[in-house]
Amino acid sequence: MDRVATVETVKGLREAVASWRGAGERVALVPTMGALHEGHLSLVERARALADRVVVSIFVNPTQFAPNEDFAKYPRTLDEDRAKLAGLADLAYTPVVDEMYPPGFATTVSLAGPATAGLEDAFRPTHFTGVATVVAKLLLQALPDVAIFGEKDYQQLKVIARMARDLDFSAEIIGAPTVREADGLALSSRNRYLSDEERALAPTLHRTLQDGAARLRAGEDAGAVVTAGEDALAAAGFAVDYLALRDAETLAPVSDLAAPARLLVAARLGATRLIDNIAV
Repeated sequence: MDRVATVETVKGLREAVASWRGAGERVALVPTMGALHEGHLSLVERARALADRVVVSIFVNPTQFAPNEDFAKYPRTLDEDRAKLAGLADLAYTPVVDEMYPPGFATTVSLAGPATAGLEDAFRPTHFTGVATVVAKLLLQALPDVAIFGEKDYQQLKVIARMARDLDFSAEIIGAPTVREADGLALSSRNRYLSDEERALAPTLHRTLQDGAARLRAGEDAGAVVTAGEDALAAAGFAVDYLALRDAETLAPVSDLAAPARLLVAARLGATRLIDNIAV
């Protein structure tokens, strides 16, 4: 079985990128934590359309997991991932933890402002410091022209875009649309945790967002729409962390559709935490 070429060190990555740069080629980076599915591969395809060379990083980042989260059991399928990337990417970058965070590592990147206020931050307070730090390192290690992130993790996308602007990274941060199953469930590596019964219920999350968006566009009160959505999810068996209407660019809370907005949700179904969002 063919597999994409792989490097495991910063030195190896930089040598590969330097050779492409020397040939005048444009480079794209797609950061992932592996366990690749069609959603990830759509990001790689988007990267391929924007650049001559594509690097996919595969690194399960320990600093974005809280102690009670699923770092130890997060799916790791590197051999399968490399096979899926054959013919799509030019290089997989697969550092071990000590390569990304050498002994004595003591620097982190943290953000303030509406992009990190509430939503995920309220339930995973250390999460975005871990995300921002590892993405900053990846952008410095690969020095890509563009970096592609999925809109399913919409708050993450906006946090990374804010960081890149604030710290003057040269890479353009680009969001790519969420890829869904036929029944509307957003593709996620964590979907494999769902039991058959939970999998049958999971599309309720997206349907609730669709219903809420339609009601908001029809002029209904945002607070009432959010409350109705929370009630519908709870009745279906979800434990709701949040359902919120936010400005699509800044992620500041909004109460109307005077500017483009996003309806975002996170909820637990059994032991699995699912997130999704929809443009309003």
